[in-house]
Amino acid sequence: DRALGGMTRNVSPTANDNTALGAAGRREPDFGTMPRSPVEALEPSRVPEPPEREPPPRGMHPVLRFFNGLLTLFFVVALVLVSVLYFFKVQFDRPGPLATSTVIVVRRGEPTSSIAERLEREVIIADRRIFVISAYYFAHLKGKASLKAGEYEFGKAASMRQVLDTLVEGKSIEHKITLPEGLTSRQIVVQLRAHPELHGEITDIPAEGSLLPDTYRFARNDSRQDIIDRMRVAQEKFLANLWEERHPTIMVRTPEEALVLASIVEKETGRADERPRIAAVFHNRLKRRMRLQSDPTIIYGLVGGAGGLDHPIRQSELDRQTRYNTYQIDGLPPTPIANPGRAAIEAVLKPAKTEDLYFVADGTGGHAFAPSLNEHNKNVFRWRKIVRDIRAREAQEAAAAATAAAESASAEEIVVEPGVGSDPLPASSALLSDVPPTAAGAAPAGTPAAPIPVPQRNPNR
Repeated sequence: DRALGGMTRNVSPTANDNTALGAAGRREPDFGTMPRSPVEALEPSRVPEPPEREPPPRGMHPVLRFFNGLLTLFFVVALVLVSVLYFFKVQFDRPGPLATSTVIVVRRGEPTSSIAERLEREVIIADRRIFVISAYYFAHLKGKASLKAGEYEFGKAASMRQVLDTLVEGKSIEHKITLPEGLTSRQIVVQLRAHPELHGEITDIPAEGSLLPDTYRFARNDSRQDIIDRMRVAQEKFLANLWEERHPTIMVRTPEEALVLASIVEKETGRADERPRIAAVFHNRLKRRMRLQSDPTIIYGLVGGAGGLDHPIRQSELDRQTRYNTYQIDGLPPTPIANPGRAAIEAVLKPAKTEDLYFVADGTGGHAFAPSLNEHNKNVFRWRKIVRDIRAREAQEAAAAATAAAESASAEEIVVEPGVGSDPLPASSALLSDVPPTAAGAAPAGTPAAPIPVPQRNPNR
């Protein structure tokens, strides 16, 4: 204790005292803590002010608090939505439950929900709800078309995406029907009515020549009238386009007349390489005011669009007056006699350059052409010789067949009794006396002669 100015102050050497020990062990006074004057020692020490504390944090503004909650909600919703979309995508693209390929028919006007139910019932898709949602998504958000009617085949393990793409794009099973060139409109209607995959009725027979023969593909929901309409539109388009490219010297003045002449060319030959030359023959005859003298026009005048004759053209039929008999009328018949194809129409509008006025069959499936009657008669003579040779050969073949049949029947009738030691006569020798002699070139009795067309006066074929 140290007395200072009548007051005492305890000074003890603690660890906190700002004193330093001297060399003699005495504690040196810390002048920094000692009063600087007696007055300061008498006055009490000023209590130090408490340290300043940080003000409490102010609350978040309500607007910021709203947007903060909204952002959090959006993040949560987006996370859920992404998860749902990912689940939908996985289910949409994963292989389906279909074990084997199958075929279903989507009816016209059938709602999407009904289609989805049938797909799920047929075990083509796993979940109709995912399919319906996906269908509406692609239809309304992607702008794709709705599901199309038709007959569809789905392969094994087809995913819902593949099923939906097939229905949206209309990749239905295609059937086809081939309507060859040269058929009449009535014959085309008969073939359409006989096709099992087509439905509906055809009320009216189309105008002759108004249909374009071709192979037409169709879906199960297409009707017979749909095929007729397609054939009519195809004929109109093709004829209109080709009419603009016609040769300026042709003798038909309208597209309708071109169809009439093309139908005759179509019925005269089945060889595509001959059509331009046959068309040129008819153009040349029209230029010279010669009658066309075409056999198919006689047949059409007799039976109309029903088909052909069951016999060769008779002289009485050749002389019969009809609107279509070009042996009796001048110029073209009033309407086409069949529905010509593209090649025949093009041959009429772009005929070959030739002076030919006649043609006749040459025995090879084609025709021999001639610019004069004299040359034509030579071609006719050769054709008649070919006809005689054909008939003689057919007669020989028929006689040989009849002989072989008789020998076979006689051999079956010969029976050898047991114990008889004689051999039977050969079958051939047993029949020699039963077969009457056959003249060369004549067919055996009862054998119908092949219908060979005989050229008429100034014939074309």
